Amino acid sequence: MTRSDVLACSFCAKTQRQVRKLISGPGQVCICDECVGLCNELIEEEATEQAAAALLHPPTPRDIHAALEQYVVGQEAAKTSLSVAVYNHYKRVAARSATPTGEPQVELGKSNILLIGPTGCGKTYLAQTLARTLGVPFAIADATALTQAGYVGEDVDSILLKLIQAADGDVRRAETGIVYIDEIDKIARGTADRTAVRDVSGEGVQQALLKILEGSTVRVPQPNSRKQPAEEFLQIDTTDVLFILGGAFAGLEEIIETRSRRRGIGFGANIRAAEPSLDEVMPADLVTFGMIPEFVGRLPIVTTVRPFDRATLMRILTEPRNALIKQYQLLFELDGVELEVTPDAVGAIAEQALLRRTGARATRAILEEILLNVMYEVPSRDDVARVVIDRATVLDNVNPTLIPRDHPARRRAHRADTA
Repeated sequence: MTRSDVLACSFCAKTQRQVRKLISGPGQVCICDECVGLCNELIEEEATEQAAAALLHPPTPRDIHAALEQYVVGQEAAKTSLSVAVYNHYKRVAARSATPTGEPQVELGKSNILLIGPTGCGKTYLAQTLARTLGVPFAIADATALTQAGYVGEDVDSILLKLIQAADGDVRRAETGIVYIDEIDKIARGTADRTAVRDVSGEGVQQALLKILEGSTVRVPQPNSRKQPAEEFLQIDTTDVLFILGGAFAGLEEIIETRSRRRGIGFGANIRAAEPSLDEVMPADLVTFGMIPEFVGRLPIVTTVRPFDRATLMRILTEPRNALIKQYQLLFELDGVELEVTPDAVGAIAEQALLRRTGARATRAILEEILLNVMYEVPSRDDVARVVIDRATVLDNVNPTLIPRDHPARRRAHRADTA
């Protein structure tokens, strides 16, 4: 091979013998693997800078609320509280970034959020929609798997590792992300007698969470690391990480009722007119439930989500951008079949979901049961034009109505359209 036959990179002029891979294009233009890697790094740095610049001007609370409205039905109090809290948090991040180092300033504290409400009412979905609206890394962790360091289970540091992985390994982006910790009520103190047993998945986890909730630099082991001394660690500052904690807190209503009950006898005694609600929760109630005072103090914003009623569940099934019925209609449309769910059927699905007491999650389970046989049969048939679900289909286990493509009603409708 002559010297003129050796290909070289058009950017760095290295020959194909000096690099691992040389990619050739039209017109004798070539690029080597090293230049491709450098270009990728430049693109990633630019994307990180653009994301950081976007956080300097966070959307207003009204804009955040409007974005939540497109996906979450109801829960107005929770959406308002979250919109204000998230806006103030990222406004604080922007203020810290804009202030020169060493200049005197008012230190703005971080406000983590506690969401309280029964299962299936949208706690996780609210946090996911917030992260998607702001375009920041988002990680979900389950508190039930957490234990103290040194015991079988996940360490608290694994939460931050999930956040770094959600940011594609970019620690700087991860430091402005959102972490949602679900089932936080499951780490309540297990027993009032602290000397009985070591509460490695209760109070111990709460104490381990204190430092990352408040804001500190944490050393996180690399993925697939066994935490050996020789292993490399990643350092992440949680000062600008927003933590949203959610839990059902079953039994909290009884604690609120006990605290707010006014004892008395006779005609002049005060009688409580209504049952207590989670909206009346106080920090002392959470401490009585089993959360340590230091942990409760790091959650200044406490908001609640309410159980859904029949009307709200009907709206959830039909109104949001990713409403469940719209999802199934798209699934059938991909097979060239139209899915029709009558208003009476939507109401029946909502009624059955209320009986199951698992919130909005029950609606998907009900639809899966109703459509299982149809979704099994329809892809193999080419004579079905429409599937109709009515109230009898939901309540009486009647098979959905299948309308063939040559049905007379469809022919009459076609003639009317052409006329």
